[in-house]
Amino acid sequence: MPILPIDTGRYGTPEMLAIFEEENYVQKMLDVEAALAWAQSEVGEIPIEDAERIMQMATIKHVKISRVKEIEREIRHDVMALVKALAEVCGSSGAYVHLGATSYDIVDTAKALQIKDALDIIARRLDELELVLLRLADSYKNTIMMGRTHGQHALPITFGLKMAVWMREVSRHIQRLRECRKRILVGKMSGAVGTQAALGPNAIKIQNLVMERLGLQAPEVSTQIVQRDRHAELICLLAIIASSLDKFATEIRELQRTEIAEAFEPFEKQRQVGSSTMPHKRNPEMCERVCGLAKILRGLVVSALENIPTWHERDLTQSSSERFIIPEACILVDYMLSLMIHVLSNLDVDDERMRKNIDITTGRAMSEAVMLALVRKGIRRQDAHEILRQLTIKSMSENKPFRDILLEDEAIRKILTEIEIDEALKPENYLGTAVKQVEMAIDKTIKERLQRGLQK
Repeated sequence: MPILPIDTGRYGTPEMLAIFEEENYVQKMLDVEAALAWAQSEVGEIPIEDAERIMQMATIKHVKISRVKEIEREIRHDVMALVKALAEVCGSSGAYVHLGATSYDIVDTAKALQIKDALDIIARRLDELELVLLRLADSYKNTIMMGRTHGQHALPITFGLKMAVWMREVSRHIQRLRECRKRILVGKMSGAVGTQAALGPNAIKIQNLVMERLGLQAPEVSTQIVQRDRHAELICLLAIIASSLDKFATEIRELQRTEIAEAFEPFEKQRQVGSSTMPHKRNPEMCERVCGLAKILRGLVVSALENIPTWHERDLTQSSSERFIIPEACILVDYMLSLMIHVLSNLDVDDERMRKNIDITTGRAMSEAVMLALVRKGIRRQDAHEILRQLTIKSMSENKPFRDILLEDEAIRKILTEIEIDEALKPENYLGTAVKQVEMAIDKTIKERLQRGLQK
């Protein structure tokens, strides 16, 4: 009976789950054994017909998982159980199965094949998320909203600027993922302590042939295992991606607050239930799910870093934790990406509420613009700042519109006309280069996508 939420089907997409299913992992190990036999036949180490027989039988159609487990119960070694099961179905050719290899030649290389497939899916998700954000940035580049710092109204921005910032963050993750593949997607055929002694004089060529056939990189040098800094880089990158998704989801949760109500994750109005007792609730549950799972991802980083140290040429302290952290990290990040693609593709944006919220401070959020208007008239910046600081406090304490406070102040009226004050208080006049920055970010992203062979 399933226990963990991934196993129950609560989290994970079918594509990613399939990569880490037991059947697929066993098949990947058989693929490695087949590639090893082929490479050895290519250099004349074993007869071609025996290699072909091994390659033909190295599938879970012939090597039954039930038989592998039966042998493992007897000998208590998972890889040797696989080797014995494959050798059984290969007849006399079975004598050449696993020749010169050690267990982690198979395990690490099979794991790299799984990670390769997983990263392909994650890369596609990132490409899709980038495109969704690109379209949002373009659609809302002129949509004015209040920018907030420390949770307080700061200065006006556009919603498109917020989306462009997220878009470029995703673009950087795409770059990181593409750059790290050559370090992460590495298999090995180096034997018990890395010397390749059992593989004979053609060992380096055999390793290169195996990795080339499997679409992986060969290590420059290794011990009995691929060095775990590679896997740690993978988990750290996935945790960084998860943290960005956490950031996006947190912002949507904040904007969905009843008091703010500027943007909402999608809600199926015909059937979806927000609360078991409060019928009115429309909770940001998908975004909250993303934030919760991001905590798991960040926690996996510690185990990945702890796996880097090992006794001498290897010990078994990495094995048990990696059986958890690598599948979990890939499955959860892919699932989180899928959730955020859905949320952002169907985001409910209330631009009218955004505009109304700007007026909550009755104009005080435009104090910087008024201050700079004074500076342009010759007032020292620090003096102008103090004048505006006192006037904003007065506006707040007397609960009067900031415009009225400015017009009532004799010092201000001597310097600024009513028209100049009104112009300074208009949010659309104080967006700076926001729209231009969005357009530049979009242009850069489109160029990068075209270079990757993708659509705009």
